[in-house]
Amino acid sequence: MSGQKKIEIMDTTLRDGEQTSGVSFLPSEKLQIAKLLLEELKVDRIEVASARVSEGELEGVKKITRWAKEKKFLGRVEVLGFVDTPKSVDWIVEAGAKVLNLLTKGSLNHLTHQLKKTPEEHFQEIEKCISYAASHGLEVNVYLEDWSNGMRNSETYTLDLIHFLSTLPVRRIMLPDTLGLLQPEEVKTFLDLITGKFPKVHFDFHAHNDYDLSVANVLQAVKSGAKGIHTTVNGLGERTGNAPLESVVAVIKDFTDLTLSVKENKIYRISKLVEQFSGLHIPANKPVVGENVFTQTAGIHADGDNKKNLYFSDLLPERFGRTRKYALGKTSGKANILKNLQELGISLEPDELARVTQRIIELGDKKERVTTEDLPYIIADVLQNNSIKNDISIDGYHMVHSKGLKPSVQLRMKVYDEFYEQNASGDGQYDSFMKALKKIYKALKKELPKLTDFHISIPPGGKTDAFVECVITWDYGKIFKTKGLDSDQTIAAMKATEKMLNIIEQLNKTKSVKKNTYGNEYSPITW
Repeated sequence: MSGQKKIEIMDTTLRDGEQTSGVSFLPSEKLQIAKLLLEELKVDRIEVASARVSEGELEGVKKITRWAKEKKFLGRVEVLGFVDTPKSVDWIVEAGAKVLNLLTKGSLNHLTHQLKKTPEEHFQEIEKCISYAASHGLEVNVYLEDWSNGMRNSETYTLDLIHFLSTLPVRRIMLPDTLGLLQPEEVKTFLDLITGKFPKVHFDFHAHNDYDLSVANVLQAVKSGAKGIHTTVNGLGERTGNAPLESVVAVIKDFTDLTLSVKENKIYRISKLVEQFSGLHIPANKPVVGENVFTQTAGIHADGDNKKNLYFSDLLPERFGRTRKYALGKTSGKANILKNLQELGISLEPDELARVTQRIIELGDKKERVTTEDLPYIIADVLQNNSIKNDISIDGYHMVHSKGLKPSVQLRMKVYDEFYEQNASGDGQYDSFMKALKKIYKALKKELPKLTDFHISIPPGGKTDAFVECVITWDYGKIFKTKGLDSDQTIAAMKATEKMLNIIEQLNKTKSVKKNTYGNEYSPITW
């Protein structure tokens, strides 16, 4: 690795990342991201805009440069400019920036067909622009646009350009795989050649992810002598995006002996902020920052973690300000449940744990997974169910809900060993269910309580997709509540009602329900 110790990270979320389709940061959002990148995450440099794009872009850069100047970060704020002397340089000077990233043509194909100029003409214009920038106090880095194609198809031209730039006051030469077409073997071939020919030049590598090889190419680039790497938070960027900062940092730290200034434990925070500002959701399985990355689902993994951390690797969640989680679902098993119970400080008896496990498996068959936030609700439901006899149960139902027609329910109830069926329609599915139930109870000459309150909720945080909780308050001479849990809110309400039927059956059997003499004050009971 040529004795190299330190790799620079230049993050271009605010410039190249903003080229993601549908992404446009407000000036105030750009400032907040810039602050986090430089102050908290401590990347070495940031590229914040392209010159001459719009008045809004100019205002955004001014916000950043004013703040950066106060914090003495101005030399770490860069702006893309073009070979259009004096326009880009003047724009950057007006914006208050001090570093120009000059976009030049790194392939003869681009130069010939896009600019329609000779190499000599292009080189002269580049020198003029760099000279003008230097006279206005700007430091200059140079991009070789389409460099990867240049090395493939016009190597002599590309190497001549690099040699020419090495004679000018240029701080860094930046090598973009503009179309994301390279594979690691080519990166090695090209970088070994270039760093061998120009050992004193600082080269940055700028990867795109069209073949999903950006991180692999970055790893090879630093092994072949690149001194700087360009990234974007969450891999934002045109088409399939750029090399994601979070993965690049992890790979360089774990697979090389190079050092980085980036604070890994701040990555997740800025990742979530960029997710909010960009409006692009982070895939759950995205390395380092995805929701599922540090979540063990299979019970065998949780069991292995309990036995000498058998499923741990160097990619520990604590490095990135995150924690390991153990998903609850049909494949999780007792080991995952025990891990979550330990986190909550809950201890269950073996038979209780078995019933909770079975309930989670049932929920897992309906939904993808159950979360830790769900667990106290499930435990409460299971333990409460165990204290109530199941003399009366909902044996079957068929619900219809159609536009323009009243909802209807066909209901079958099991009362002890007898079955009863009724149909009813109402103002909603639960209302239809209750009307069918009332018909059955009327035929049995049984009295139903009065429903006085009905509440649907999900566990705090709102992240679960496993179930909803329905709490119904009943008046049966005394006030009491029942709860039901299910992924469907109507079924949750029906389960709460089923509990109510068994409670009043037990109360009637023991003749413990007595109306208060004055008919006003009742003692609350919660089930």
